[in-house]
Amino acid sequence: MTLRGAARARGGRGGGGGRPGCCLWLASWTAVAAAAAWATGAGAGAAAQGVSAASASVNHPPRFLIDGQTEIVLRLKEGPDTPVGSLIYRLRGADPDGDPLTFGVREAAGGGSEVLRVERAGPTEANVYLRKELDRETQDEYAVVLTLTDGHLGDGNFVTQSLLLLVEDVNDNAPAFKPYQPTVAVPEGTAPGRTLATLHATDPDEGPYGQVVYYLEEMDGDDKTFGISTVNGKGVIRLLGELDYERKFLYQLRVLAIDRANNGRVNTGTAALLVQVQDVEDQPPVFVAVSPVTRVSEDARVGTSVLQVKAIDGDRGINNPVTYSLVPGAQTSFNIDPKTGIIFTQEKLDRESPDNSNGAYILKIIAQENSKVVSPPPTASTEVTIIITDINDEIPTFRSPFYEAVVNENAQTNTPITFLKGALPQVYDHDQGNNGTFQMFLDGDKGIFEVTPPKGINEASFLIRVKDPTKLDFEKLTFLNFSIIAKEMVMNNPKYSLVPVTVHIKDMNDNFPEFTQPYYEVSVRENADVGTTVAWIQALDDDSGNFGTQGIRYTSLGGSMSDLLSLDPVTGIITIKSTGPSFDRELVSRHYLTVEARDDLGNGNRNSVQLVVNIEDVNDNPPIFLRTKYEARLFENSIDFESPLLLEAHDNDLNGTQNSKIQFRIASGDPFGNFSIDPTLGLMQPLTPIDFEQLLPPGKVAITNVLPLNLVVLAHDMGDPSLASEVPVVIYVQDINDHAPLFEHSQYARSIPEDMLGGSSIMQVKAWDDDGSSPNNVVVYRIQEGAEDKFVIDAETGVVSVAYGANLDPDRTDPKTTRYTLRVVALDGGIGEEQLQALAIVNISIIDVNNKVPVFLDPGVLRVKENTQVGQYIHKIQAIDPDDKPILRYRLDASNSEARSEEGTLIKSSEYDFMSMFELDPISGYLRVVKILDRERVETIRLGLTVEDLAAAKGKQVSSAILTIIIEDENDNNPKFRRPFYRRSVTENSKNGVTIINIVADDADKNRTITYSLEGPRSTAEFVHLDEDTGEVVVASKIDREQTPWLNFTVRATDSGFPPRSSLADVFIQILDENDNNPFFIGDLNNITVREDAPVGTEIAVIEAQDPDVGDFGKITFLLDRMSSQGKFQINADTGILSVADVLNREEQSSYLLIIEAWDNYQFGYATGESRNAFKQIGVNVVDVNDETPVFEIIYGCVTVNEFHPVREVVTAIKASDADDPNTPNGRIKFSIIDGNEQGMFKIENIDFTTARIVTLKSLKKLYGNYTLKIQAQDLGIPPNSATMDLEICVTDFNDNAPRFVNPTHNITIRVPENATIGSTIIEVKAEDDDIGPNAAIRYRLKPDSTNGWKTFSINDKTGVVVLKEPLDRERQKIYQVRVEAYDLGIPTALSSDLELTIYVRNVNDYEPQFLVNEFFVNFTEHAAPSSEKRLLVETVDRDEVDELDDPPTPVCYYIVIGNENELFRLDAVTHELTVMRELDREQQERHVLVVKATEDCLEIPTNISAFDPSDDTLLKVIIQILDINDNPPHFVKKVFTGGVSTDADFGTEFMQVKATDADVGENAVVKYFQIGRIQKSLTEGLENIQKPPFLVNENTGAVALNFDPQKGMKGYFDFMVLANDTDGLQDMARVYIYLLREDQRVKFVLRQQPAEIREKIDILREVLSNVTGAIVNVDEYKIHENHDGSVDKTKTDLYIHLVNRDDNSIMEVTDVLRLVDENIELLDALFKEFNVLDTQPAEALALKADTEGLMMIWLVGTTIFLGLLLILVLSICLSQRARYKRQLKAATVAAFGSNESGLNHATGGQVPNTNMHSVEGSNPMWMRAYENEWYKEDESVSTSERDSLDENAVGNEEAQTNMEGSKPFCIYNGGSSNNVSNLLPEGTAVKERNDLNRSVIYHENLYQHLDKISNPLIAKKLETTEL
Repeated sequence: MTLRGAARARGGRGGGGGRPGCCLWLASWTAVAAAAAWATGAGAGAAAQGVSAASASVNHPPRFLIDGQTEIVLRLKEGPDTPVGSLIYRLRGADPDGDPLTFGVREAAGGGSEVLRVERAGPTEANVYLRKELDRETQDEYAVVLTLTDGHLGDGNFVTQSLLLLVEDVNDNAPAFKPYQPTVAVPEGTAPGRTLATLHATDPDEGPYGQVVYYLEEMDGDDKTFGISTVNGKGVIRLLGELDYERKFLYQLRVLAIDRANNGRVNTGTAALLVQVQDVEDQPPVFVAVSPVTRVSEDARVGTSVLQVKAIDGDRGINNPVTYSLVPGAQTSFNIDPKTGIIFTQEKLDRESPDNSNGAYILKIIAQENSKVVSPPPTASTEVTIIITDINDEIPTFRSPFYEAVVNENAQTNTPITFLKGALPQVYDHDQGNNGTFQMFLDGDKGIFEVTPPKGINEASFLIRVKDPTKLDFEKLTFLNFSIIAKEMVMNNPKYSLVPVTVHIKDMNDNFPEFTQPYYEVSVRENADVGTTVAWIQALDDDSGNFGTQGIRYTSLGGSMSDLLSLDPVTGIITIKSTGPSFDRELVSRHYLTVEARDDLGNGNRNSVQLVVNIEDVNDNPPIFLRTKYEARLFENSIDFESPLLLEAHDNDLNGTQNSKIQFRIASGDPFGNFSIDPTLGLMQPLTPIDFEQLLPPGKVAITNVLPLNLVVLAHDMGDPSLASEVPVVIYVQDINDHAPLFEHSQYARSIPEDMLGGSSIMQVKAWDDDGSSPNNVVVYRIQEGAEDKFVIDAETGVVSVAYGANLDPDRTDPKTTRYTLRVVALDGGIGEEQLQALAIVNISIIDVNNKVPVFLDPGVLRVKENTQVGQYIHKIQAIDPDDKPILRYRLDASNSEARSEEGTLIKSSEYDFMSMFELDPISGYLRVVKILDRERVETIRLGLTVEDLAAAKGKQVSSAILTIIIEDENDNNPKFRRPFYRRSVTENSKNGVTIINIVADDADKNRTITYSLEGPRSTAEFVHLDEDTGEVVVASKIDREQTPWLNFTVRATDSGFPPRSSLADVFIQILDENDNNPFFIGDLNNITVREDAPVGTEIAVIEAQDPDVGDFGKITFLLDRMSSQGKFQINADTGILSVADVLNREEQSSYLLIIEAWDNYQFGYATGESRNAFKQIGVNVVDVNDETPVFEIIYGCVTVNEFHPVREVVTAIKASDADDPNTPNGRIKFSIIDGNEQGMFKIENIDFTTARIVTLKSLKKLYGNYTLKIQAQDLGIPPNSATMDLEICVTDFNDNAPRFVNPTHNITIRVPENATIGSTIIEVKAEDDDIGPNAAIRYRLKPDSTNGWKTFSINDKTGVVVLKEPLDRERQKIYQVRVEAYDLGIPTALSSDLELTIYVRNVNDYEPQFLVNEFFVNFTEHAAPSSEKRLLVETVDRDEVDELDDPPTPVCYYIVIGNENELFRLDAVTHELTVMRELDREQQERHVLVVKATEDCLEIPTNISAFDPSDDTLLKVIIQILDINDNPPHFVKKVFTGGVSTDADFGTEFMQVKATDADVGENAVVKYFQIGRIQKSLTEGLENIQKPPFLVNENTGAVALNFDPQKGMKGYFDFMVLANDTDGLQDMARVYIYLLREDQRVKFVLRQQPAEIREKIDILREVLSNVTGAIVNVDEYKIHENHDGSVDKTKTDLYIHLVNRDDNSIMEVTDVLRLVDENIELLDALFKEFNVLDTQPAEALALKADTEGLMMIWLVGTTIFLGLLLILVLSICLSQRARYKRQLKAATVAAFGSNESGLNHATGGQVPNTNMHSVEGSNPMWMRAYENEWYKEDESVSTSERDSLDENAVGNEEAQTNMEGSKPFCIYNGGSSNNVSNLLPEGTAVKERNDLNRSVIYHENLYQHLDKISNPLIAKKLETTEL
């Protein structure tokens, strides 16, 4: 094989392009090594020519260096892409001898030497340059032989090397068309698809550059008529659309031949083609000159030319002659010339002739083409309208020769006359415009009438109506003759006609009766007899005969007393018919009546007048006192009543007369003349003061403080005869406190020891009072001042005693007090400022007793160094004793001592014996250290100290205190790391400041400020930073794991002591790898093509990517962006295979730009953001297939054309679309009619590939109807797809007929009643139309007129029903002229006709009967017999006018329409009397309201209405008041009243009230209360000396008051009966139980409500509490809440109650009550929430009670048996723990007492106040919510800790001594024996059985016996005060 052949065989093999960045033009090359081998000299010689054997032995030939190849192959692009002079290759050679080499080119056939030039570039190199431009189309390759010599081979001898130069093609040639025929002729009927021409273009380039594709352009833009396709390299031109010569007869086409270069330059060749369309006979004639409307005068002569039309052949290339004709029809007036097209008249014209349509002719002209080819010949038609212009040739003509009519006299203006004898009031003139317009007027009517309308056009109906009604008087004028004239309104020679009119005047009753006075007013005595004339009424009428005065009848008398009077219908005289209540002036003094008069013997016009009847008074009523009894209170020694006593009476007779004038006088009961009364005013006054004591018998005392005086007062009037009445007057003389008490002595004195027990009597003082009644003469005693809570006095006996709980120790007073001066006052029972008193001085001296307990001075806080020397004194303990010569001994109390570490942890003595560290001298109180102190084990020691007075008079006197010792620190401990070494890890590249580890060291010493330092290699310090304060190690600079996998160093911790101490710890840090490299894609895949029908799963590409990281960080995961793929493609996450995921649809989307993502570490790092990624975009193009069906553009409804639609004109256009590619046959559409065109009426023509049109093929005249064509649209794809559509074409009628009325006839008169309701039907009109469809659809409307009468009515536009739109009023207008227009819905012009209606309004009853008032009051008595009382209701009036057609007056009926649902009342509809059907009870309902309706329709009972409408005058509100009688006795609100009164209550206190109610009203409901029978006493103590009734009941209010002064120690309960009666003696009884209780027997409820709110519903609380506890609950008192600091909280109420045992009627103790409340807390939960109960507690604070027996027993056992003492001690500890745990359990389960949802359980955030075991036993803590009882935190005796410790409220000694600001301590906390009761009492208080403190407090045996845990701030309150 030759070198050239080998190169060609390897033509495609070679390297890539030139090296990047090189500036030389280098081609890819392949070097072929020379065939000779240089291993031997023989080989070299064989390669040389002509070299001798001798020379060969001395010179070695050179060789080409071509990298082992056999041939050099170069590829160069032709043309400018490889410019001349480009360096295309570099030759290299080698010479074994080192000789310089020379390269060259050998001349050879093929011109290779012409295109290359070799130039030496070095001793062994040469450059090859291009010397001639390459042209592949001239020569595509060059074979060149290169030469090489070293200069020693001899002339002509060379080493040769073959070089093959291949020329690569570039797109440098444009396609060129071969010769073709430039013009093509095509007939216009040629079917689409025919091939018209074939063109061929060639391109000398190779490959895609030489392949040609053809395109077509139409010069005028019509690019859808022709198409071109590339077939075998040729362009085939085909006809795509239809050709129409008439539309376009010449097409200029441009054919483009384009090569298929896919990048870079694209070359195009063009060719022009002219397509000529040849015309054929396929078009009908076309009218080119047509005048659509032409006018001709109706007097034109026969043969007159009217207009000319012109038509030409529709085929423009063929011009056949045209003939004209008219469509034969009914008209014969015109004809047309067949050749010229001139239309002319052929008979006389008459515009008014009925043969034409309103003077217009529509002519249809046919133009026919004279064709010899087409049969039948083509035709065309058109229409012209000829309008006949009018001339004035008609006379206005009336339809009747004369008219006769009638009208009523005084007819109103505009009233039409009524035509008689069937006359038609119409006139017509059929001329047009002004010629047919005429005016109408009257002649000779004297201005009485007028004609309307005054003007008409063509035809008009007219009315003659009244213009001046004042001249229509029958008495002056009975008839009238005149003429009516119709005259044209033209200017020249107007025509006219006239007819006579006779109008007859009808007589009417047009005058009303008139009364002689505008109103009548008369007077009659109230005792007038029957038959007495009341009034004479007269009326006159100007009419004559029965229409006048002689026909007047008085027809009606109405009003409030009309039933008692009689009216003479002829004379009008009114007399009394009967008497009754209406004649009682005191009931009604004036009556209003209405008298009606009517003419025409009572049947004609009516009028009415008002009659006022005044009732004159007679003296028939005695004076009546306003009250049945008068009472007044007169205080002793007073000359005025407590309130003025004014007696009032009234007389119902007429005011201002002697009959009603009243005078008063005292008739009896005042024998001594103590009182006087004003005779005129009735004011009664005392004349002299009255002394209460003088009214009593000598030596007697009044039971009550009031004495009654009974008088009788008489009142009489001044009438004749005079009438009088009497009334009792009771004067209550009330004792006043006018005598002061007197003491037996003015001064008293006594001495007592300081330890005298509370309650011990000291002395008695006595005083008396001279007043005559209780309580003024009752003396009670009080200590006014000086007692200082130490002494009390018995209020009744005057015994002075020591107060319970009082401490008389002078040492406990400041200043020291040994003498008390008491100011004792004696008070009588006077109230307020009237109370009188006397004063006595009592002096009491105190004898001192030694009984003081020693008290520690504040030990304070002691600070001691932890290494203090053993034996050193550190503190001195001191205590003081106010007693003389005390002997004090000190000791340490281990049981009350504790030690805590620095953290506050309690240290047990077994762990560290801190008590052995100290020693206390018992005599001097010096404290010293006996052992070394270690602060690290114990920091705080609380030493319990006790001091005892050995010189106590009796018992042990011991006090305790606490000394707090704080041990101060010394630096004796090294810092200690919390771990022996530290190991951590951190990721590479961590940011500076990232925390790696926190190193912490601790120091047991106080000097805990530790400093950290880093010790290690310097390189380590560059990467990390150690915070010297916190020990935090953080990143200091970027760390690279690959360079530094570990960091190891040491940390030193140094404390701040002196000298400082330190420790070391090792730290190891591992550096972790992180993902810090991004993936990257491999390859240059950018675009992909896929068919749209590719199955799901088809693989379309493989994506590759890499990541330099390893492990999960280097694992690649591929993702496909869902937004870009839209779900159509998917990618395998691991392999990167891209495939089809869903069905593709090119029509939805033809291309996609996919976004491929490559992620590393996806599985573990994607969700956390620790993955890295890369993106790549790939374009996917979808190739179309024919998978879409054409879709029609919907045509809605029916396509409408009329029957005159021109032939071959477009009916509608059809459009369809195909979603396939429109540039391919798949998206091109062809249309056809496949069904529905059997008659050949229509044809479809394709316009382009998406549009076609429907045209008519023949005339549609008389073919109106609906046609459905089935249209098919089919694409040109293979196989084709098609769709069908139904096209509806509606051929419609042409409107050429006007509607005509068939019902009713012209000029119909309709009579409508005046009261016709809105919406009533007046008439239904009907018209018909001879057209069809919408042209025959008729609508109706009312035509407006100048009087606007048409607005009163409305018409249904479809049915023709005329209805009433607005109410009619005959008095306003009687006659309406309405014109109805019927019009069709024709197209293009609607036609119409008119109809006139005359509507006459008939008179009706306009006005309903009307009440003149809205409300009417009547009275009925309760329990009166049914129908025994009758009440006549007020009358109505009627405002209707009367004319000659009115009926007789209608009676008015009354009906109840509201309020009688229970049928309690009956109303007579005719007589209007109201009666009662059943007995009424005022207590059930005292007021009834009825609504009565008056109506003239007495046959139909009106329905009930919902509410009274004041604007409706036919309605009357009747208000019925029920008068009361005394038929109800009083009733107590309950049969048993219970109450309680405290022994602290004062004399005269009203503490409870009995109450009774009476259902009656007024005087019948006045209740009096009386105590009856004895007051029974039970279980009483201390009440033996009370002789008088202990309680008094207030007669008026029922209040129960104390009638004695209760004292402490009294107890018991009382019961008695009370009676309540009213003024008539009806009565009821109840029992009263009253309990006398101590203050400590009451329970106080604290409620968050005000007292007024609680009083309203207190019975609910009593009932529920009573049901739950089973006891009687009595409410004692309401008070505004007082806080512990004395402030008042007005938002809370203190409710004091006590409970009574139902079994023995004993008062329950407070503890039992509180226990019951606690036990039933769940049942009371809802009640307490409703009343906002905050707390339940004793009303009086409880003190402590001593158990002396237990105390004695413990002391005996302690002194006799040591072992017994130990046993008791152990048992005490056990019991103490048990009690503590029980208390904690109770606190923890306290929520069980309330609902879980209660805000009380969690609103305070877990705080449960008052649950401390030291609270007073019996208190209920559940309702003491923390936020509402913050007072317990304000008391300094209570812990202020915010924690919820159950023991935090315990009071310590230092707290007790500073309790409250400046208050005295109430308890000393000794911490001693739990049985030493004296530890709880103030200094000097003796322990005795009668001590009040012991008696007031319940001391719980288990829970409250531990004295070190007792705290009760309530005891700090003062238990009792005796000062005023």
